Amino acid sequence: MLADAPEYIFDPKSKPTLPLVQVPLIEATEESVKGYGCLVDDPNNFEIEITTWPAQGWRKIDAGTGNEAGHVEGIFHGNWEGDILKGKNEAVAGDYILGFSRNPKDSSFTKQTCPRDQVLLWHMNYHPDGGQLFYPLDNKPFVIPAALPGDDLKPEKVVAFWCDGSKGLYIHADIWHEGIFPVTDNQRFLDRQGKVHARVSCDIGEEFGVYLSVPLSLDKPKS
Repeated sequence: MLADAPEYIFDPKSKPTLPLVQVPLIEATEESVKGYGCLVDDPNNFEIEITTWPAQGWRKIDAGTGNEAGHVEGIFHGNWEGDILKGKNEAVAGDYILGFSRNPKDSSFTKQTCPRDQVLLWHMNYHPDGGQLFYPLDNKPFVIPAALPGDDLKPEKVVAFWCDGSKGLYIHADIWHEGIFPVTDNQRFLDRQGKVHARVSCDIGEEFGVYLSVPLSLDKPKS
């Protein structure tokens, strides 16, 4: 039976050694992110979508209600510690191990033992209550994995969007994703998301017996 909720902070050596599935790296453009979300030039003039609370039966939700919780925002930090990529989301008081640069059993928290040219991703989630904006504060490239809505997530459905750091990436409600992956040691992002913060998770390693290998690169991927 799958766990009710994932443990985001753990000893990496507790994770098994698993095969890798390569995730395609795609440049984030207005065209390539259609269906997933959009690029954002100015976060000050951008409102995220809030999903109306679903009706429980045949009676409709009253107009103008069920979507009034609003949003929260804060700084999302992506920090490498040795071979471990950690995330901290001040908007929802979340701390996470996002992934590893190598097999987790061989990963070190205290020193870098291999190039940080990939993230081995063990988990993804989506938010049914609203969209989410990630806007870079350090103007450096970053990567975010994503997959289209549906609870039948499969490893082969996941892509990774490479963003050059000049714009933010907004994703719609129900889009599978994980925290932002910095391509340098540390990066900061403005995070804005629904205040309800409903989360649906998939432990990829547990469900599919693989990790997703998400490439990291300072350079734009070749088309």
